[in-house]
This record gives sequence, C-alpha cells and structure tokens, in this order.
Amino acid sequence: MLPVLVGLAAAAASAAGYQSMAPAGQWYGRTFAGGFRGSKQIALTFDDGPNDPHTLQLLDVLAKHNVRATFFMIGRFVRERPDIARAAAEAGHVIGNHTFTHPLLTFESEAQTRAQLVDCRQSLQDAIGEHANLFRPPFGGRRPATLRIARSLGLETVMWNVTGYDWNAPPAPAIEKKVARQIRGGDVILLHDGGHRGMGADRSQTVIAAGNLIARLRDQGYEFVTVEDMRAISHTLPLAR
Repeated sequence: MLPVLVGLAAAAASAAGYQSMAPAGQWYGRTFAGGFRGSKQIALTFDDGPNDPHTLQLLDVLAKHNVRATFFMIGRFVRERPDIARAAAEAGHVIGNHTFTHPLLTFESEAQTRAQLVDCRQSLQDAIGEHANLFRPPFGGRRPATLRIARSLGLETVMWNVTGYDWNAPPAPAIEKKVARQIRGGDVILLHDGGHRGMGADRSQTVIAAGNLIARLRDQGYEFVTVEDMRAISHTLPLAR
C-alpha cells in the first residue's frame, strides 16, 4: 500500500508543478488564456520589453499593418527607457504588468511578489500614466498566492494559448511555423520584443515574423485585437479553454 501512496503523492506533486507553469492551467485560479474557440480574433502579445531597438522596430511593423497589440513590460526596463514605453502607449497599444525584475514568482514570498507588481505598476505609471490592469507572470509561473495578490491589486492575470518559442531568437520562418500550426481562432499569441536578462536582446527575427504572421493570418480572415478587446467580448464564457 505504501508504494501506491508514494506513487500517488509523486503524481499529485508532478501535476501541481505542471499546473503552476501551464499557460491554460486553472488549478490555482482563473486566468485569461484566450477567447471564443474558432473565432476569427487573434491577440498578439509581446513580453519583456521595452527593448532598444527592437520594440521600436516592432511598433513600426504594427503601425504599417494598423494592428494594436498588448505589451507586458518589465518595470526596470521601463525605468531605463520610459520613452519606448510611451511610444507604445501613444501608438494605441495596451500596456500590462510583467513584474519589476522578471523573477519566477512560484519561488517568491508573498511580500516579494507584491513588491514586484507594485514596483512595476509604479514604473508604468511614471512613464505612461494610466495603463491596463493586466498582469502576466514571468515564465507563466504562479501559485494561488500569486493570483490572490494580483487580484488584490486589481490585476487580471493573462496567459496565452499559442507561442512562437522565440525567446532564444530562432529564425523568423521557424517562429512563423510554430505559431501558424497552433492557430485555431480566439488565440492569445505569446512573442517577445525583449529579453529579461538585459536591454538589447536580439529580437530582429521576432519583428520579421510578426509582420509576416499578420499578413498571413489576415489573408486567412483573422482580425487582430488587443487582450482587452478579446476579454470584453468573451467575458461571459469561461476564461480559459
């Protein structure tokens, strides 16, 4: 009997660990990870900026295609380059909270987690004023306390259901292929305009891929919206799929 109990405990621990990182996992609380399945809406989201020069290059691509996206920004980079954060906000993009230094919050204390969110919010407030009440946990890592603290600060936790796996800067065609094969409609796409280790991360391939994906998916009849727009339409449905 003991080996069975040990095995069950190990399986439960494994499942709990998976749920703490799984983008659409809901064990630890409700998060937003996409809209109506099969709809023609797509939300482009970009993490880890602002980043010089690639966030600005990305803004040019989005402007060319008349697309509004959602940027989850790291507070310390916002303090370093508030002008880039302002450029994104002034272009009509939605700006959300991605913590101040990008730690894995599953290993942070409640006090540290709150400080990460509050400090990032203050950095955004100083740079751009009012901004969206959206929060994305770094690496997707969260536990019940993470989501509880976010809610107490008036933040809605946003995950994703499609990713380009672009954090290690693969070639643009590889990013495009990975995203395209996951698209089902009503998707929140995760890409990166920066890198959490420091300013200047090479995101040139993501910039190229973003422009190509917009053109390809529009040709297939998809419409690009912000996470706020997608949430407003799908708020009567379960938040994750």
